[in-house]
Amino acid sequence: MISIVIPAYNEGEAIIDSLRALFETHDVEQCVVTDASDAEAFKSIQTKVHSTLPGLKLIYTEAAEKGRSAQMNQGAFISSGSVLLFLHADTLLPEGALTQIQSGIEDGWHWGRFDVCFDNSGWIYKIISSMMNWRSRISGIATGDQAIFMTRAAFDLVGYFDNQELMEDVAMSKKLKTFGRPLCLESKVQTAARRWEHKGVSRTIILMWWLRLAYWLGVPPKRLAERYR
Repeated sequence: MISIVIPAYNEGEAIIDSLRALFETHDVEQCVVTDASDAEAFKSIQTKVHSTLPGLKLIYTEAAEKGRSAQMNQGAFISSGSVLLFLHADTLLPEGALTQIQSGIEDGWHWGRFDVCFDNSGWIYKIISSMMNWRSRISGIATGDQAIFMTRAAFDLVGYFDNQELMEDVAMSKKLKTFGRPLCLESKVQTAARRWEHKGVSRTIILMWWLRLAYWLGVPPKRLAERYR
């Protein structure tokens, strides 16, 4: 079984639309959402989620600790699948995604990710996503936007996501590479371009590359997270 783990924070009712699309489009066996929104907002959304979505296949729980790493680790601990798919709340899976993952695992892959595209069809966003996919194939490093998946055995053996405020996906990829390179599925997940649109494309590209360089040079993730915000 594939368990889908979604960390959420201040998504509001948009998370309901995302979950509805997920269940309507895919044969989901289990989905675990760990929501780090404030208590009042969490209770409001949880009530609406439970009244409109399939409760037996969906676990919508309050995060014990805020932070994507901690939330994903919590969701993985709660879930029961032999394969874990970590999905951002604003990311949509392509058609047949779960079947592709299952086939890859059966073929002997321990982990992998999808190609990515943005919900903005502008030419600059197509270039950015193509560069992200190309970089990932060359480096063997996956980002959270690409919907990283892995066997539970691999997840347990590498010791979960590192408890850090940024670059947790890069750190996890480096650990998973001990099992080999990732399965790079060409089907595209669609993720939101809102940060790029709000902050500006050029500025965001420079920031992302600076963060990666600084992380490689050993700058603590906490300092990088402050700059990212």
